[in-house]
Amino acid sequence: MAVAGESGKGGALAANARMYAPNAEAAAAWRALFDWVSLRSGVPLVVLDHGFPARLEDLWSRDDLGAAFMCGWPFVRAGSRHRIVAAPVPAGARYGGRAEYRTDFVVRATSAIHRLEDSFGGRLAFTVDHSHSGYNAPRHHLLRFRTAERPKLYAATVGPCVTPKRVLDAVLDGNADVAPLDGYTLELMLRHDPELGKRIRIVASTDPVAMPPLVASPSVPVEAVEALRAAFLASGEAPGLTAVREALVLAGFAVTDPADYAVTERWAAEALAAGYPAPG
Repeated sequence: MAVAGESGKGGALAANARMYAPNAEAAAAWRALFDWVSLRSGVPLVVLDHGFPARLEDLWSRDDLGAAFMCGWPFVRAGSRHRIVAAPVPAGARYGGRAEYRTDFVVRATSAIHRLEDSFGGRLAFTVDHSHSGYNAPRHHLLRFRTAERPKLYAATVGPCVTPKRVLDAVLDGNADVAPLDGYTLELMLRHDPELGKRIRIVASTDPVAMPPLVASPSVPVEAVEALRAAFLASGEAPGLTAVREALVLAGFAVTDPADYAVTERWAAEALAAGYPAPG
């Protein structure tokens, strides 16, 4: 069974869900899921604490990852070397049972901004410049609004805020007018803080892309990856995990292809070709 602590003990592999653990409730549910997967697969997993301000890049560079969420854009930029274990299928109706997600542009509920275009000239918050959902996807979405007369859409950017909570706080505190936020992360926030829904509004969403996958390090044996993958796929139907899936707003898992994430780099290339290196 997975236990909290340092990985590498007794051949255990590291598990981490920081990308989709925006609150204590979600973190606890992921831990319970990792425990179940470890027991079901026979692959020892150690739940690794790697919270802010630790860098996600340092997590992804480890050679003992067994199941850690990795953003699709860094996955591609690292050469698609990590072994994909599985990707979540969010339970929300807009996902249609697919392992995909969108970036939502969020404003304060009391804001005068009702369309994304209303936010132009204001302040845009962002997480980090290597994030697809917090940087690359919104930059690509904003391309359509730029003109020769208006190459810059915002008066200022606020960031890097790094975490979803901090980027949302920038909006709620009035330090930013709008912020892009991973749509699945936002659903996890709303699931465990229903009052948050009264304080924010979504004014636009990007096109969907494949969900960030749970990955294993390139050196992890194929047999271990396959055993973990089978367990994650089985978790979507396991009766004993109903409460866990509800806590994670999760329908189950699917197997994504490394090629599914190539769109992230295409979007980046399009923005750079258009002379728009940063959202703003």
